[in-house]
Amino acid sequence: MDYDVKDLSLADSGKDRIEWAFQTMDVLKSIQDDFEKNKPLKGKTIGACLHVTTETANLVITLKKGGADVYLCASNPLSTQDDVAAALVKHYDIPVFAIKGEDRDTYYKHLNAVLDRKPNITMDDGADLVSLLHSERKELAGNVIGSTEETTTGVIRLKSMEKNGVLAFPVIAVNDANTKHMFDNRYGTGQSTIDGILRATNRLIAGSVFVVCGYGWCGKGLAARAKGMGANVVVTETDALRALEAVMDGFRVMPIKEAAKIGDFFCTVTGDIHVIRKEHFELMKDGAIVANSGHFDVEIDVKGLKEIAVSQRDVRPFVREYKLKDGRRIYLLAEGRLVNLSAAEGHPSSVMDMSFANQALSAKYLIEHGSELQRKVYKVPDELDSMIASLKLKSLGIEHDELTEEQKEYLASWTIGT
Repeated sequence: MDYDVKDLSLADSGKDRIEWAFQTMDVLKSIQDDFEKNKPLKGKTIGACLHVTTETANLVITLKKGGADVYLCASNPLSTQDDVAAALVKHYDIPVFAIKGEDRDTYYKHLNAVLDRKPNITMDDGADLVSLLHSERKELAGNVIGSTEETTTGVIRLKSMEKNGVLAFPVIAVNDANTKHMFDNRYGTGQSTIDGILRATNRLIAGSVFVVCGYGWCGKGLAARAKGMGANVVVTETDALRALEAVMDGFRVMPIKEAAKIGDFFCTVTGDIHVIRKEHFELMKDGAIVANSGHFDVEIDVKGLKEIAVSQRDVRPFVREYKLKDGRRIYLLAEGRLVNLSAAEGHPSSVMDMSFANQALSAKYLIEHGSELQRKVYKVPDELDSMIASLKLKSLGIEHDELTEEQKEYLASWTIGT
């Protein structure tokens, strides 16, 4: 199977959208120019399991121009943009295995199709490719130099693998780069989640009670954007420091069992399982809208919701109504999958510019230094992180100060007093 996409006739519109996104990806553009000239990935096969979006398209095009053979599959069944998948196959000769709405069997068939190419480097968003390789395709591990991971959920899984001594090769946690999580997670997730909820529902956020479950970088961004649109934001958290930070940022903090009684909108961004459960649905008011913007569809207990519902129906694209026995209606968005990519287009390209610059440079770093690394999860090297920040500022036409030699000496010295 050379590729598996929905419809190649969508390719031209996909190409237009890929080019539109690239207009605000100046950091990746500079890396692409360097890669095309110097071919740092020449002779290597890269297997990527990422959201198949316009931004991802520009990343894999960059990797190919760097000399790599690239194979791409989706990291979520609902996040694929079918026109982009078609464009990559038809116009860029990059094999893609992804169809929006694919079932579980097809999803794993596509993962295996990428692994069948025996990649030297894997790129993950959620660690599904690496997990499958470690569980059912162990024979391929010796061929892998290393991997990169895009999202918080995947990093959690990979660190667990490292802790349990089963990780077979080094992994660079792209998610933990400052130029990724401080911007992609906060500004990207914040904006795109609101975008997904609005596209799905067309409901007014101003004046509503908007419950954000989790106050990590994604939660901070979502809470800020919801507040900016006029919502009365409530935060639920299990971590005392983050809960305190939310209070100091001006939000109400309370347990989910209390928030469930008053919320109009609910959105989970925790990376953990069953944050909103059956007992919480039973407390919600009629018309409550529930969404998830974490990577996997485990944060909302959809099974529990189905158990207490007497009927269900789709009332809009990506909106399913669950009617309870007392007549109350709960509306679940995008099947509980990540709403920003299921019901909308994901993060703006100018934010993904930095995230995917990290991915491209991390792939190059693995080729150059992979043999020196242990079977551990590593952060993106500080010098790469700093370089990406500088390139982004330059692309925005912004200059910043640099330390003088005197200042450098002062910061490095213990002998200079007051």
